[in-house]
Amino acid sequence: MLSLVIPVFNEEKLIDELISRTVRAVGSFTPDYELIFVDDGSTDQSLTKLLQHRTNNSRIKVLALSKNFGHQAAYTAGLEHAKGDILAMMDGDLQDPPELLAEMYGKISGEDYDIVSAKRTGRKSKPARKFYTKLFHFIFRNIAELKNTADYGNYSMMKRIAADAILSMKEKIRYLPGLRSYVGFSHCEVKYIRDDRYNGKSKMSLRKLLALAGDAIFSFSRFPIRLCLVLGIIGTVVFLGAGVYVIIAKATGIAVPGWSSTLLSLYFLGSIQLVFLGIIGEYIYRNYKESQNRPLYFVRKFYDGNTGE
Repeated sequence: MLSLVIPVFNEEKLIDELISRTVRAVGSFTPDYELIFVDDGSTDQSLTKLLQHRTNNSRIKVLALSKNFGHQAAYTAGLEHAKGDILAMMDGDLQDPPELLAEMYGKISGEDYDIVSAKRTGRKSKPARKFYTKLFHFIFRNIAELKNTADYGNYSMMKRIAADAILSMKEKIRYLPGLRSYVGFSHCEVKYIRDDRYNGKSKMSLRKLLALAGDAIFSFSRFPIRLCLVLGIIGTVVFLGAGVYVIIAKATGIAVPGWSSTLLSLYFLGSIQLVFLGIIGEYIYRNYKESQNRPLYFVRKFYDGNTGE
């Protein structure tokens, strides 16, 4: 059985089209499936519309969370409630075309891959968003200690063994594309051009995108803390040289009186220290969140029975 997990947050304007296209796409290659829509604390009519569709199609299941816990938590909740032998993740804004699932399913079932990731070869979104996304993937690709991460998002399909491996990692600050790469297994990709939103406004604001980028980089790379060490060593060498120069200048009487060089040095050292403290603070914050060991999400209700409940 195929389990397709789709997080939804305030998407009432496109749910009809999302369900129509997804049911048609999945039904074209397998009769045995479940669609798990994770309502991530929507405040509009998203949950109501999902339940209306569920009365007409018992393969649609709705996992209603108690509040908005975020994209990665919603995906995790859906995966943990999925019963399929093959599991897939797809965003609920129709930027990921459901029609691509057939090709992914063919590689999983016919070519015996464990994980199939959808690789974005282009985007139809706004230029600014394209730039931010490309910049993140460029940085992450070059500093993350992972393979199979370039231009991959959440859109993917995997066998149960790979999904269980991902779910066995219980960190609270999660970046699923990174975890998907970390677990290994046989991996391949399908390429596509990511669509713009079908309707409505994007729920991933610039602030949320930056937060997700921070989670990805700090979770899978030692580069930020290593950069602190390298800059610290360079600064030490530079100022040792400057100290030698000052002593020689004082001894030979060529030192120029004034405060500018002193103030510049103090500002430079102070700003570098603040940057270092900020980077170290990011790691400490993540350790603190893990030590709290709070549940990643709470379920208000899971509509998965045959009677609409």
